[in-house]
This record gives sequence, C-alpha cells and structure tokens, in this order.
Amino acid sequence: MRSILVVILLLIAGQGFSQKLEYDVLFHGIGDNREYFSGVANSQTILGERTSFMVGTTLEEKHKFRIGLSHLFEFGSEIDDQQPKLTAYYHYSDAQAEFYFGAFPRMGLIDFPLALITDTFLYYRPNIEGLYGKYNWDWGHQSGFVDWTSLQTETKRETFMAGFSGEMRHQMIFFQNYITLFHYAGTALRPEGENIHDNLGAAFFLGSDLDQVLPMHNAYFKLGLLHSKYRERHVMDGYLNSTSLLAEFYGEVKQFALRSGLHFGDGHNMMNGDRFYDVDSYWRTDVIWRFISSKHVEGRFNLSFHLIEGNDLDQSQQLSLIYRFGN
Repeated sequence: MRSILVVILLLIAGQGFSQKLEYDVLFHGIGDNREYFSGVANSQTILGERTSFMVGTTLEEKHKFRIGLSHLFEFGSEIDDQQPKLTAYYHYSDAQAEFYFGAFPRMGLIDFPLALITDTFLYYRPNIEGLYGKYNWDWGHQSGFVDWTSLQTETKRETFMAGFSGEMRHQMIFFQNYITLFHYAGTALRPEGENIHDNLGAAFFLGSDLDQVLPMHNAYFKLGLLHSKYRERHVMDGYLNSTSLLAEFYGEVKQFALRSGLHFGDGHNMMNGDRFYDVDSYWRTDVIWRFISSKHVEGRFNLSFHLIEGNDLDQSQQLSLIYRFGN
C-alpha cells in the first residue's frame, strides 16, 4: 500500500511540471437483495459502496495513462475486510480502434449476457487485469479481452478468462456474438485429485430494432442460441455439451424500461455464469426505473422476477447509484 501511494504522489508531482494532470473519481452505491427460495441460486443481500479514484495524463489525444485505487466497503463489515484494488493501465484510442493494458475498470467496457458472466463480477472484481482491444467498422465492431483472475501459488489455483464479443448491423437488423473461455488450473503443489477444468461458452443472436414499430425508445427483440462446453480433465472422457434457445425483448418509455429474457433447452455448466441458467427453463423479467439521470449522477432501480422451470418464482431488487466527476 505504501508503495502504491508513493507512486501516485510521484506521478502527481511529475505531472505538475509536464503534462496537465487529469483525475477521475467514481462512487458506486450498491443495493442488491436476492430473495431466492428455489435453491437454484444463492439467496443473499449485497449492500455497500465502491469508491475509486485515478490520476494520470493524456498524450497526443490518443495515449492515456491512469493509476489509482478502488475499494469496496460492504455495510456491516470492517473497512479492511475487502482489500483495495490497484488500478493502473495504458489506454490507446483513435477513430477506429482502442486498446487497454494493465488493471482497468470493467464497468462500461465489458457487457456480456448473464449466462456467460454473472453481474457480481462488477461488485467483487471491478477491474480486468490483462488486456482489451476493440476495432470499429462502419457496419459494426469486434472486441476481445484476457482477464488474469488468479495467480498460481501453493494454495491458490491459477485461473484466467478470455472473451470475444461484437455486433454487425444493417439498418434495423443486427447480429451479435459473445464467446468466453475460462481455464481453472491447479495450485503449484498439484495434489492428487486436483484436476484442471475447462469451460467454454458462446451466445449468438439475430435481432431487430423496434423503435419504428413500438412507441418505445431503444426497443429491440433478439433470438439466439447459447452453447457451453465443460470438462474436468482425467475425470471426464470428453466435454459436457449443452445448447439452449435464448430470446430477449427490451424497450424504454420515459424513465422506465422493461427487459424480458427466456432461456429454454439444456441446462448449462458455466463456471462464471448466473446459476439460473443451470436449469432447463428460465424466464427473467426486469422492470427498470431510472430515477436519476444527469451528467454526473445515475440512479437506477430494478425489480426482477425469476421463473424457474415454470414452477418456482424468485425475485430480487437491485439499486445502483453512480456518481462520477473528473476532468
């Protein structure tokens, strides 16, 4: 921690003599209450706030460097129960491409279906630690990332996740692709029975904008397939393959929005995905209220209903308050 603070202070001092000092501050209030009685997913309440700050500079309008800290404080705990996360990265961007290297914020950069990457990553793993790249065309974009999630020690297993996503569009019609790979290796000691796990997930959608059809904003409908592969080496002869149908509708009216998604087919075994997609049939509907929408502050409340196998109905509520400022 002392070394991090020394680096930040040196950077601030150095910038005073050379480039213009830039800073970014983020406050993220989190309220997530999950009333799950079906036993499919964990019932829990996540209540707290994450505060992060970064300082740095931009060179030639394309090269940006940032360094700072991000800390999650869960209400009712001790302040040091969650260790601060280092944020330090290089970012290049131009009209067509951008590239990140280091430990950089996940929020606003990575947006995958919950079946592939669950939303608690945003709470407990706010940074991607690795690299990210994106390339834009007139008709779409493609991006990819590598996130090193655990370094191998005698007691900790080595893990990393990689992902690719993109969209191709022609007028109202669009095609989306999402692919994730998760490698769950062993510890340095490799005791007997500690096997490597491999997990691959992919989702492909074909959809259409509905703004010209419905009296709603940013409305769309998309239909696609979700496929996953899972194996535990030396235990399974091959991969466990699962395929299901995915459909999603979304639309906004003033401060309110409705999102409804259906998963039907094989249950999946996605190690970093939402547990509700482990079952064969799952229907989720979110009623969203954006109660604050300004330049620096965003406030959103979600009321979510989860219908599992057509029988069990779970529900959850999510409150998000985001305050950003900087230069």
